[in-house]
This record gives sequence, structure tokens and C-alpha cells, in this order.
Amino acid sequence: MITDTEIKIKGIETLIKSLGKLNAERFITLLLREPFDYTKWQRNLWTDKSVEEISQMAMHSRLTNDSN
Repeated sequence: MITDTEIKIKGIETLIKSLGKLNAERFITLLLREPFDYTKWQRNLWTDKSVEEISQMAMHSRLTNDSN
């Protein structure tokens, strides 16, 4: 199990890798500026996907991330 600090660092690194420094900062700013209900957001995230499709996406992501 990793610490909260390690999770924060890995999260920031992932955002920067995916979005670049400027857009990662913009993303964080948007989350801090606007009220954000993570649970509500998750409910509407993949309404067009089945549980099996989401599971396969997660497994693919896990395999891809484990190889890095």
C-alpha cells in the first residue's frame, strides 16, 4: 500500500504525462473552482458501456500501466 503523498505525486505525474503541464494545472484549477461531486460524476461517466466493457477497459489499462 502506498502513502497518500505517493498517490498525490503519482496522480500529478499521470496528469502531466497525459495532459501536459499547462492542461494538468488547468484541470486541477477547474476541480478546485467548481463544486465537484465525484460519485455523481462516476454515475454518468460510462452510461453507454456495459459492466463487461468497463471491466475490460480497466484490465487493459492495468496491463498497460503495469508495463511502464
